[in-house]
Parts: sequence; structure tokens; C-alpha cells
Amino acid sequence: MHIPDGFLDVKTWVSLDIVSVVLVALAIRKTNRRLGEKSIPMMGVLAAFIFAAQMLNFPVAGGTSGHFMGSVLAAILLGPFAGLLIMTLVLIVQCFIFQDGGLTALGANIFNMGIIGALVGYYIFQGLDRLMRSRKGYQKKFVVFVISWLSIVLAASFCALELSISGIVPLRIVLPAMAGIHSLIGIGEGLITVAVVSFISKVRPDLLNLEKV
Repeated sequence: MHIPDGFLDVKTWVSLDIVSVVLVALAIRKTNRRLGEKSIPMMGVLAAFIFAAQMLNFPVAGGTSGHFMGSVLAAILLGPFAGLLIMTLVLIVQCFIFQDGGLTALGANIFNMGIIGALVGYYIFQGLDRLMRSRKGYQKKFVVFVISWLSIVLAASFCALELSISGIVPLRIVLPAMAGIHSLIGIGEGLITVAVVSFISKVRPDLLNLEKV
């Protein structure tokens, strides 16, 4: 899902750069004002975990592989804007040090995995959690899994849309391909996110109650 250089036309990557810069700047402003002292080390630890987890690929279908994205996990633990900053940091390191994702496409990758994955994913999670909370037998793990799965499918779908707008491949071809593969990758995303959240809730439940931004 990391778009390399040369895959997006100028109007697309410039537009996404602008949107990403504005929202990342807003995220920095919000976290500086509201994030508690205990949450700041957690941001570093979580960024390191997501970075390491993204380096581990797991097989999907047809010889393809996928990796953990971590956007919803970051947003659930620290809030959507802190989650966006964590994903931005991870993507910048991957871009500049490991050449995973192009420099011109950095704004697009932040938009897909940070803004769509963390911001949009978190607010969908909040809405579904509130809707389901009053139901008998409600399990929060189910919502965590569903939204984690959905976040990676949405991010992949926006990636497909951007490639289509740039004239790389028709939407009718790239969207089913990207959404289909990432719907399988999303299963791993959901399972990992549920496992991490469940583990933290058992050993350090206080971390789930940190101030969210």
C-alpha cells in the first residue's frame, strides 16, 4: 500500500500533500496542548512497535503478502490525532531510510494510512461502539476487529482511487484488486489489534485510560 514515486500525477500528490500537511499540523497543535505526560512515552513505544510490526509480512493469496498497518491500534490507545502523528512518523522513517514509499507520494501515504486509517477509522469505531454498547452480550473485541479490518480496506480503496485518478490503471480493475487482497490482509490486522488491546487490558489496563487526542 506504500505508493512509490512516479505512480501519482502532480495534481494528485500535491493535493494530498496539502491535505496531509494541514491535518498533521492540526494534530501537532492538539497533541501539544492536550496530551498528558504519561502519553508521550507511549507514543514513542507505539510508533516503534508499529514500525517493527510493519516489517513482518504474512502470506495472503496467490503468492502475495501483507503486513500490519496499526492505525486503529494507535488511535484506540492514544486518540485519532496522536494516532495520525504516530503513523506519520512511521511513514517518514520508512520513506527516507528504507525507501518504502516515494517522497512525492508521502502525503498520499499519510493520507491513506494516517488520515483514513487513524482519524476516520477511530471515529467509525467510536460511533459503532456507542451504537452496540447497549446491546446484550456486546463484546468490544468484535468492534475492534471489524474497524481494524475496515480501516485497512478503506485505506487500500483510497489508494486504488488515487492510482485511477492519476491514470495508472482503471478504477474497475484496481479497486476490486486492492480491496479484495486487503480484505484478506485486514483479517490479520483485526486479529493483531484485538490481541494487543486484549493483552494491554490485562497487564496494563491503565494505558487504555490515558488521555486521548
